[in-house]
Amino acid sequence: MFKNLLKIASVALLFATLFSCADDTDTAVDDDYVPIPMSPVVLDMDAFPFDTLSEYNFFEGDMKEQEPVLGVIPYEPISGLFTDYAKKKRFVWMPSDVQATYAADNELIDFPVGTILIKTFYYNNVQPANNTRIIETRLMLRKADDWYFADYIWNDDQTEATFSLEGSFTNVDFLENGVAKSTNYRIPSSVECFTCHKQGTNSVPIGVKPQNLNSLFGYTDGSQNQLEKLIAEGYLEDNLPTTINTVVKWSDQTQPIDLRVRSYIDINCAHCHSELSHCDYRPVRFAFDESADETNLGVCVDPDTEIVGMVNIVTPSLKERSVMYYRINTTAEEFRMPLLGRTIIHEEAVNLIGEWIDGLTTECD
Repeated sequence: MFKNLLKIASVALLFATLFSCADDTDTAVDDDYVPIPMSPVVLDMDAFPFDTLSEYNFFEGDMKEQEPVLGVIPYEPISGLFTDYAKKKRFVWMPSDVQATYAADNELIDFPVGTILIKTFYYNNVQPANNTRIIETRLMLRKADDWYFADYIWNDDQTEATFSLEGSFTNVDFLENGVAKSTNYRIPSSVECFTCHKQGTNSVPIGVKPQNLNSLFGYTDGSQNQLEKLIAEGYLEDNLPTTINTVVKWSDQTQPIDLRVRSYIDINCAHCHSELSHCDYRPVRFAFDESADETNLGVCVDPDTEIVGMVNIVTPSLKERSVMYYRINTTAEEFRMPLLGRTIIHEEAVNLIGEWIDGLTTECD
């Protein structure tokens, strides 16, 4: 919306200048003049990344409250990537004179140069004080040739975050739905960032696809479809198709179990198990638009890496003999999936995928 206001205000100012009856010596100021709203975000493409998160001015007031300034738009994928139960807040900001475009339901929105994607990772109910702790805020900046990473690690006082892409660990003890959990949370290095975001020799975002954003979100001014919100804000060209092949929320038990599994695997696994990505050599394709074919999910498919006791990547009705189930149900670094971003087991997802496998009736040759 703020981009549209800029355009309207600019046109109004032009007409006022062209058709004013005042002579050149009239220097009176119009008492009804309304300043053109501008986003206060600071971006210097050549100076990116800044040393501290506060220098970008993404948030107003106390930065730990994550209240976005004008032009910083929150969003949330329908199904989120699991990161040791960390909560996440996501935002997008774009310069005022550019616009993103729709490419396809299953493809990344084509963001223009200068776009910044912002994602903050935090935990609630951190023990022993039972408070909220922000761990990191990750940025991806679109430049002409690629997307660039920056990660900001928050201090203990939760007043500032400092740039680092060296990678580190931090212990977090927390309650999840009243259950005590603990993780040695991994803050990624630049190499690890590229591993998950790899597409050929370039880096790309993961979740900002129409299939993942075609849902309602509760903004401060009311609930609205996220894609329509981006259009209304002037961030996205109004060229969407009538219908979008959309994922479901994997935890929504009112949805068919196969759609829930496919949606979970899409957001958690497909960015590696795709062409030109880190695990493209493996015999599966987990993207939502490809996984309606059970073979792409690994059903009755021989694993490329032998694991004792496992028969297929997915062995119908036998989760205990399925590589997929084994990999998501272990913390052993040599076997666990995903490779990065997880050090503990996502128990709810294990239950979901186990139930799905045990319910399959496909006969393998």
